[in-house]
Amino acid sequence: MIKDIVLNIPVGQDKAPATPFAVALAALFQAHLAGVAFQFEPTLPPVDMGASLSGRYLEQARDMARQQADTAITRFDELARREGISAESHRFDVTTAGAPTRFAEIARRFDLAVVQQIEPDQDAMDEIIAESALFDSGRPILLVPYIQKGGLTLNRVSVCWDGSRAATRAAADAMPLLKRAKAVDLIVIENDRPKSEDFPGIDIAQHLARHDLKVDLKRLPMTTDVPTTILNFAADAATDLVVMGGYGHSRLREFVLGGATRGIMQAMTVPTLMSH
Repeated sequence: MIKDIVLNIPVGQDKAPATPFAVALAALFQAHLAGVAFQFEPTLPPVDMGASLSGRYLEQARDMARQQADTAITRFDELARREGISAESHRFDVTTAGAPTRFAEIARRFDLAVVQQIEPDQDAMDEIIAESALFDSGRPILLVPYIQKGGLTLNRVSVCWDGSRAATRAAADAMPLLKRAKAVDLIVIENDRPKSEDFPGIDIAQHLARHDLKVDLKRLPMTTDVPTTILNFAADAATDLVVMGGYGHSRLREFVLGGATRGIMQAMTVPTLMSH
């Protein structure tokens, strides 16, 4: 069951589809939704030797960051109130270096973390927060495309399967969503070398079907690469949600994503649930 959701509220953006998406998701599951907005400490610009920055510059930067966070929280609160959901909102004053770890720690206390995909010309901080939540929270994340319009629909869900631990975890974490789906496509990319072998006689499609899911196994030939193959199928099949494992590792607190994971995060056009 999904009963507790946390949202990284997009700050400083005119369009922030993750906010209404998360509110609609909480309404669908009658879940509690916590909104978290980060107010970042100003980053000092480079200055010439002997020059100094006035305290007024730093104060103005802090005021702007606070106003942006408060504006985002106000929008979140209004949407939550309008939909009549159980919700709370928080603003945290953090450094840019501390925000990813802080959000991952917060997400550990929830069933699901919702984050928004960054736009091509946007600062990468929200992407780093998403990566931290994926690797360090121990919870699934639901990425919302920056072009998303409306809430989540579940007419058709695509589950990506390669036999790996991460794919297994994603399928299990997505079960509350899969149970509400009208149809489930189980995607296997034929040219993608399996990360593990299934036990004889046990088939993942049969496993999902035993949960009363309408599953259709789709074996797809590799096109250009794994992300392109998945996203092309999702577009052709009018997929509403993609479920997949998130691959990569943490090296000295810097996250190194697998190629398929990074490709999907950058090019996704439908909501995507990832688990590590």
